[in-house]
Amino acid sequence: MNRKQKHGVARLLEIAGQKKILLIVSSVFSVFSAVMMLVPYFAVYKILEELLKNFNHIGSINTPFLQSWAWIALLGLAGGLLSLYLSLILSHIAAFNILYGLRMTISEHIAKLPLGFITSTSTGAVKKTMEQNVEKAETFIAHTIPDIVNVIATIAVMFAVFFTLNGWLATVCCLVIAASLYLQFSVFYGKKATELVKSYYDTQESLSASAVEYVSGMQVIKIFSQSLNSFKNFAKQINEYKTFALKICNLYEKPMIRFTVGLNSVVAFILPVGIVLFERSASSVSFAAVWLFFIIMSPGLASPVYKLMYLGSSTKEIDEGVQRIDNILNQKPLPEPSNPKIPNSYDIKFSQVYFSYDANAGKDNCVLKDINFTAQNGKITALVGASGSGKSTLASLIARFYDVNAGVISIGEVNIKDIASSELMNLVAFVFQDTFLLRDTVAKNINPNNEKATTDDIILSAKKAQCHDFIMSLPNGYQTVIGDNGVNLSGGERQRICLARAVMKNAPILVLDEATAFADTENEQLIQKAVYEIAKDKTVILIAHRLSTIRNADKIIVLDKGRIAQKGTHSSLLQTEGIYNNMYKAFCRSQQWKIKN
Repeated sequence: MNRKQKHGVARLLEIAGQKKILLIVSSVFSVFSAVMMLVPYFAVYKILEELLKNFNHIGSINTPFLQSWAWIALLGLAGGLLSLYLSLILSHIAAFNILYGLRMTISEHIAKLPLGFITSTSTGAVKKTMEQNVEKAETFIAHTIPDIVNVIATIAVMFAVFFTLNGWLATVCCLVIAASLYLQFSVFYGKKATELVKSYYDTQESLSASAVEYVSGMQVIKIFSQSLNSFKNFAKQINEYKTFALKICNLYEKPMIRFTVGLNSVVAFILPVGIVLFERSASSVSFAAVWLFFIIMSPGLASPVYKLMYLGSSTKEIDEGVQRIDNILNQKPLPEPSNPKIPNSYDIKFSQVYFSYDANAGKDNCVLKDINFTAQNGKITALVGASGSGKSTLASLIARFYDVNAGVISIGEVNIKDIASSELMNLVAFVFQDTFLLRDTVAKNINPNNEKATTDDIILSAKKAQCHDFIMSLPNGYQTVIGDNGVNLSGGERQRICLARAVMKNAPILVLDEATAFADTENEQLIQKAVYEIAKDKTVILIAHRLSTIRNADKIIVLDKGRIAQKGTHSSLLQTEGIYNNMYKAFCRSQQWKIKN
């Protein structure tokens, strides 16, 4: 409930880890700076007043009085600059702490979300939120908050002085500034402007996603001669961004002109009103000093008011940015069990499991329907079927990348929903078809987080994954930095390093999703040998399109359109007419296919 009640800066501080004391002290110094920076102007008024009172008698001028105010002006300026410096130092310390807190909060929350959020959200959109929106929050806290406090204090002190000196002239200044602000902010905070700003940020997000997609997919784009079409799509996003930017500029153009003209016309109203008051003043000399002070100082109101207006636009950006951060934080993580359990064995059992990417979908609309089977510990259970039949989706349910719509998945007779997420992650190791490698050494990629592991442990894991030999052929062996996402390695080599990482984890459950997809025939056989050796004490789920890789599996589950069509061993399934028999015959024909001379 609190999250919905707070918005903008209050919500920003809530989700980032509040640094109230630092910001309060920073604001106090900012207020003190504003007051001290006005002292020189008041000193000018006092000196001007003394000079005007004695303009006919120069010898009567109180020189020590003038000197004292000159020193006060200098001290005020020095005190103001020092206070501003201290204010900014404290606000930056708070900002960097909040920046760290924000990014950690978002990162930790994303790590707890189901995989569905990651796959359905563009990388560019998440990147923009993590970088641009969070970075603007840092700028707002480090600079904007002290500036807002400083500007408000400056305006408040100036008007306090103005009203002390002359209420009529001060009222004229108030009315002119209020009218100018109304002309500007009536449009700035209007419904149309709010909608345009939202569209502007949506377009920025799409542009960021499109840019990431364009650069990441450059290799495929060039291979399939799609450079022009792809650039058109990217250019379309750029043009949409330009269109919204121009719309916002056009919306603010006329109100900004009216605001600027009005704000800079304060003196035009002060002069005629001052003439009238001067004629009625009993002490013309005293009023003349006050009038001159207003003429000199009232244009100075324009600067802090301008600044306040631009700072106001920063708060609007923060509101929008915080809303986008909340769009991530409001995503519900997978629920954790109140009384977590730890399984004693590692058989995996699917009981009447239904699953859809839409949590509210009915059973008839699920992508997986009525899944029932057991994958035994120490055995290899293979999942086969046509593309889109649900193999990878089914395997991802084991680690709760998604929650099932109905039914139960259990490990060792314990519902996986009753196992803490951290414990479940320790139980399962994945090797995906799409490999991910860090820009780091081979050793760090095989062993990213086990500080107790020795070099011998890493080498043993690499040997089991059949990648030790090619690693030793690299320039620096296990200390070779392999580049972003393994760009210096072949597809098969990357997959074998990922397999070595899974072996290194030594989890009791191993899920291999097309682990031999990029391997040549020789390495495929080596990886198969490694997999069957690893499986001796683990529960292995093996997903494969190459049926040659699963001929020796202990159990084969054949999926068809999200349902289990067949179960059995390779030999038993070949003895029965059905999907597996047809798939294997097609596979054999593909192996014999060749181009005629």
